[in-house]
Amino acid sequence: MTRLSVELLAADTVEPITSAGHAQLGIAVLAGIAVIVLLITQFKLHAFLALTIGSLALGAFAGAPLDKTIASFTTGLGSTVAGVGVLIALGAILGKLLADSGGADQIVDTILAKAGGRAMPWAMVLIASVIGLPLFFEVGIVLLIPVVLMVAKRGNYSLMRIGIPALAGLSVMHGLIPPHPGPLVAIDAVKANLGITLALGVLVAIPTVIIAGPVFSKVAARWVDVPAPDRMIPARASEDLDKRPGFGATLATMLLPVVLMLSKALVDIIVDDPTHMVQRVFDIVGSPLIALLAAVIVGMFTLGRAAGFTKDRISTTVEKSLAPIAGILLIVGAGGGFKQTLIDSGVGQMILDISKDWSIPALLLAWLIAVAIRLATGSATVATISAAGLVAPLAADMSTAHTSLLVLAIGAGSLFFSHVNDAGFWLVKEYFGLSVGQTVKTWSVMETIISVVAGGLVLLLSLVI
Repeated sequence: MTRLSVELLAADTVEPITSAGHAQLGIAVLAGIAVIVLLITQFKLHAFLALTIGSLALGAFAGAPLDKTIASFTTGLGSTVAGVGVLIALGAILGKLLADSGGADQIVDTILAKAGGRAMPWAMVLIASVIGLPLFFEVGIVLLIPVVLMVAKRGNYSLMRIGIPALAGLSVMHGLIPPHPGPLVAIDAVKANLGITLALGVLVAIPTVIIAGPVFSKVAARWVDVPAPDRMIPARASEDLDKRPGFGATLATMLLPVVLMLSKALVDIIVDDPTHMVQRVFDIVGSPLIALLAAVIVGMFTLGRAAGFTKDRISTTVEKSLAPIAGILLIVGAGGGFKQTLIDSGVGQMILDISKDWSIPALLLAWLIAVAIRLATGSATVATISAAGLVAPLAADMSTAHTSLLVLAIGAGSLFFSHVNDAGFWLVKEYFGLSVGQTVKTWSVMETIISVVAGGLVLLLSLVI
C-alpha cells in the first residue's frame, strides 16, 4: 500500500505564492474552507461564488499577495474547465438525447418486463447503473423517480425496496465513474489514467452497489415502510412520442464511450508502445473527448432520428441540454481555482511535511479529507475537487494503478452521509414523501454504506495491485 513518505517532497515543484509557515497555512486552509461552508450553508450563496470568495480568503489568511492569489485562482479555473468542461457538455447532450427520445424509458420498460418478484430490486439497480452512466445525478433522479413510484405502486412493493437500489445505482455512478464531473476533475487534478480509473471504478462499483442497493434495501424497507405518493408521479417523456429507439441501439449508444475508453486502457497495457499504430489509433478514439463526441453523434441517429426527431428537433434538444449545466461548469471551474490556490499556497507540501511520520495510508488520508469536506459543504463535487487539490502531491510517487485508486478513494469519501446541507437529500425527501428522520435512516445511511464499502474496497485493491 502506498504510504506518505518524505520522498514525495522532492516531487512538489510548484512555486508557492506564499512562504507562510505551517501553522499559518493550516489556519488559512481551515479558514478558507470555513468561509465556503458558511457561505453555502448559512447565507445560501451559490457554490460558485462561495468557492471564489473562499479562494480569495485562503490567499489572504495565508498572507499571499492578492494579485498572485487571483492569478492562481483564474489559472486553476481555466485549466479545469479546459480539461473537463467539454466532457461535461458532451455528457449533458447525450443524457438529454437519451431522455427526450424515450431511449431511457425503453431500457426501463424492457428490463422491467423481464423482471418480477424478488428480482425487481436487482432490476432497479441495473437500470439505474446503466442509465446513470451518461446522466448527472439530479437528472437521473428526475428520470427514474416516475419508474420507481409506478413499479412500487403497481407491483405493491415497498417503496424503499425499489427506491434504494435505484438511488444506489445512480449515486455510485456519480461518485466513482467517469465521465461524471467529480471523477473527471479528480483524474485531471492527480493526473490519473482515465481508462484505468474507469476499469477499477467499475470493479469497485459492482460490489458496492449490490451491498448498498438490493441488500440494504431489505433493512431500509423494515425501518421505513411508506407507500408511493401518488402526487409525485409525473408524465414520462415517451408518452408524447409516436415511436422510440430500440433497446439494443439505445444500450449500445450509452455504452459506446465506456467501451472506447476501456479499449484504450486495454491496448495501452497489451501493446505498451506509444509509437505502435494500433496504440496510436486507440489513444485517439479512446480519449474521453472523442469517445463522448462519437457517442453524441451516433446518438443523434440511434436515439434522435429513431424517435422521429427532425433535424430542428435534435438541434433544439442539444441546445436545451447545455443551459442547465452552466451552474455545474461554474462550480467545477471555481473548484479548480480553489484547488490551484491550495496547491500554490504550499498546502500540499505542508501536508507532506507534517504527515511524513504518520502511518496513515495516503488513500485513507484522501478518503478522510473528502469525508470532512462532504460533511461540511454537502456537495460531493466540491468535496471531490477540494480533496483532489489537497492530496494531489501524494500522487507524484504513485504507480498508475494507485493514482487511479487515489481518485476512487476521493470519490468514495465525497459520498459520505448526505444530510440537510445536500440538495440530493431534499430531492429524495420530497419525491419519496419522507420526513427528515426517514430520509436520514434510508438515503443518508445508504450514502454512508456506499462511501465506507467503496473506500474499503479501494484499500483492499491497493494491497494486491
